[in-house]
Amino acid sequence: MSDLRNKRVISAAITGSWPTRKDNPNLSITPQEIADDVYESWKAGAAIAHIHVRNGDGTPSTDFNKYKETIDLIRAKKDCDVCINITSSGSVGFKDEERIYPLKQLLPEMASYDCGTLNWQHRTIFENNPQFLEKLGLALQESNIKPEIEIFHAGMIYEALHYLKIGVLKAPLHFQFVLGCPGGMANTVENLVFLKSLIPEGSTWAACGIASGHMPIMMTTIAMGGHIRVGMEDNVMYQKGVPAESNAQFVARAKRLLEEAGLEAATPDEARQIFGLTRKVF
Repeated sequence: MSDLRNKRVISAAITGSWPTRKDNPNLSITPQEIADDVYESWKAGAAIAHIHVRNGDGTPSTDFNKYKETIDLIRAKKDCDVCINITSSGSVGFKDEERIYPLKQLLPEMASYDCGTLNWQHRTIFENNPQFLEKLGLALQESNIKPEIEIFHAGMIYEALHYLKIGVLKAPLHFQFVLGCPGGMANTVENLVFLKSLIPEGSTWAACGIASGHMPIMMTTIAMGGHIRVGMEDNVMYQKGVPAESNAQFVARAKRLLEEAGLEAATPDEARQIFGLTRKVF
């Protein structure tokens, strides 16, 4: 086993459910575009690809066939050993089984676990009720998929600790702090430090800042020993007034920042060791 103390995992959140091509014309929409985007991000240094899919008109989807086509295209890429992380949300308003079924069928190494309900974008409800969270947690255990516990505010950490206590989640936990979503905690350094202080010893964690918080949160995460998430799901602008050319552009910058700090971007197999993932063989 390699020495992992100097390694940090870069996750590429490729598409998400909210950005549109009006926000950035380079956003990937089709399964082929998403798969190609994942491949380029992997070549740039991403160890994990976080996957949402879209309908033909660009709206969010939970269509199993779109997930399957996208994942099959990624897995068919020559030599690409990127870890697959499929969302369990898709967007707001989808039914429980719509959200869970693709995970049980496609068997990614990770899946998001949004640990609580949120007043999303101050406009609607992103519902993750207790019954769904119990059902999802047990389904992920049964399929040997690692939950990526997405945290939008501090109360969600305490929810995760409850589910750990009753066996719906199992240690060691992995947390993904998402700061700056309207309805969640602001993307400040102080909030990131506070959230990190609440998680159990032995947990792994990563963070991302939405939009203008992208760079401050990424640099703070590096300084605090965490892992990094970048990509157009969270931020479509490379810098103020400059749309990103691709997700790979974000990944390449994150890798450079790690190297400037005397660190290295983890390979997919190193990410599997760090997060305790089971590589799926197909």
